[in-house]
Amino acid sequence: MPSLEKRKILLDTDIGTDIDDAVCLAYLLLHPWCDLLGITTVTGEAEKRAMLASALCRRAGRDVPIYPGAEQPLFLPQRQNHAAQASALGRWSHETRFPRGEAVGFMQKTIRQNPGEVILLTIAPLTNIALLFATDPEIPSLLKGLVMMCGRFHDPPPQGYAPVEWNALVDAHATSLVYGERVKVHRSVGTDVTSKVAMTPGQFRQTFRDIPLFAPVMDWAEIWFTEWAGTTFHDPLAAAAIFDETLCSFVRGTVRVHLDDEASRGLTSWTPGSPASPHEVAVGIDTDRFFRHYIEVVGGTV
Repeated sequence: MPSLEKRKILLDTDIGTDIDDAVCLAYLLLHPWCDLLGITTVTGEAEKRAMLASALCRRAGRDVPIYPGAEQPLFLPQRQNHAAQASALGRWSHETRFPRGEAVGFMQKTIRQNPGEVILLTIAPLTNIALLFATDPEIPSLLKGLVMMCGRFHDPPPQGYAPVEWNALVDAHATSLVYGERVKVHRSVGTDVTSKVAMTPGQFRQTFRDIPLFAPVMDWAEIWFTEWAGTTFHDPLAAAAIFDETLCSFVRGTVRVHLDDEASRGLTSWTPGSPASPHEVAVGIDTDRFFRHYIEVVGGTV
């Protein structure tokens, strides 16, 4: 994925739970080299999540196609039933009607209309993506790349983090199916790297308070901050690594997703490999460079 060209991006998100999805979408809407072809939402209250995405797109003056997707995992009970930030929707103009049952078809059509050009960015549990690949097995070969905020591959989790990364855990069978497909560029940015880029609530408010697009994001962030002492830029880092490949270093190998043991279900184990190995995972990050890049794109205050 060259560093100086406009990218065609499809975003799959569970916006409305962790605030970093909204922080990621704001970045994509403001990035001059991002051609955001569409947004699909996933997990519980997918339509409310679509409304949140719509509110941010309207705030940006952008008409981006938005499709609510799967609300239930392939086989497991749903762990993420509610979009807590939707409680603030009444304060922001947003679309209220969306196509139903068309998210997978929309992704399929968009990728087929742009063969070899679309980067599929998934920052959520992988149900929609697994259904897409199962519906049309040729789709992985038609992607320019698959970039995922998913998994944990190297370092032990820091205090407060579970050993199994959330996106991989919520629909572990979907995670396994997606890692089983061969994509030209298949990159994962896991929490062992993303956990290194975080802000306290005070830093977040100070940095983004004067950006017009961030007004709804700041509103929703206060809901997140009632339960969490800050925000980690998991999803924005995965997105930024598409546009600036110097932010993260990647190594090739193979990812295995554990399914048999309930206690470790969704665990992503990593085996280093050769240049022909199917997966790339992030192993390092230039933290200062990431924040400079992100703030330069969105126009925040250092």
